[in-house]
Amino acid sequence: MDFLTQFLLGASVSVAVAGRKIPLWLAAAVGAACGTLPDFDVFIDHGDAIRNMTLHRTNSHSLFWLTLISPLIAVLLTFCKGQPSLFGRWWLIVWLSLITHPLLDIFTVYGTQLGLPFTDRPFAIGSISIIDPLFTLPLLIGCVCALWLRGRNGLKINATGLSLGGFYLAWSVMAQSWVSEQVSKQLAAAGEKPAPLLVTPTLYNTLQWRLVRLHEKGYSEAYFSLLHPYKPIEFKHYPRDMALFARLKGNWYVERVAWFSHGFFSMSKLNGRVHITDLRMGDEPHYTFTFDLGPEPLRNSTVVPSRLPFNRPPVAQAWRKLMARF
Repeated sequence: MDFLTQFLLGASVSVAVAGRKIPLWLAAAVGAACGTLPDFDVFIDHGDAIRNMTLHRTNSHSLFWLTLISPLIAVLLTFCKGQPSLFGRWWLIVWLSLITHPLLDIFTVYGTQLGLPFTDRPFAIGSISIIDPLFTLPLLIGCVCALWLRGRNGLKINATGLSLGGFYLAWSVMAQSWVSEQVSKQLAAAGEKPAPLLVTPTLYNTLQWRLVRLHEKGYSEAYFSLLHPYKPIEFKHYPRDMALFARLKGNWYVERVAWFSHGFFSMSKLNGRVHITDLRMGDEPHYTFTFDLGPEPLRNSTVVPSRLPFNRPPVAQAWRKLMARF
């Protein structure tokens, strides 16, 4: 999720478990800091663009490592405050603030390797957008009220904000499941063969969903609105160049993106240079992650993969497209 949401989630969780002996402002500050700490791995340069993408949300988001480091941070806080009796409470604050970060991240489509060092699988439910005001706003209101009112009413509002956030995540998973079922029924009725299907929400909401379907000749993209659930789905088809993938199979960079994207990728050649795109993030023709691997053959290439600039559409244009799809 975005930085602000993780900041507020860490603060809200900390305020909820702070108890009476720890000032709420201090609990919120520590929680906000711990809640955003895992994402600072984005500043680590692993040597190339593909490693930078696929090694984000790895060890810094591991539930195991975050659990191990939480008592060390709690000891430091206890020592600074000179209150050893509050070690257990600080430990709980730090631990919850840290682990709720990757637990929230798995609801996005990016991929979070929270099972390290036992598994490097990038977990991704993909039921919520990386930015969703309907999840963030209750956290903001609850946290502000808790710090402003400083009493039982403020804490109740904060707890309500956290509860609403939890219910919204549950709703997103149920909505995603229902959309997947409806789309599969429409495709089956049209005589389409079963094929991998990606269902993710469009930006800022869980009412409109983007569909990506893989098939032999390429991939298809469409949109599904919960406001018009029985409207026929209109897929647009695009090439994927799996012949190029077959020729380059065994190349570490190609295999890495294919693995990380759970198979939802496309390949192309432009001016003799090989490009590979993660189809999960963005939409046609604006994708967040497209990489230039250099010219063929790649077997002995010394070219370091680079990420192509994200050709983000203007906000007004993106908003018009979003509204038109409803």
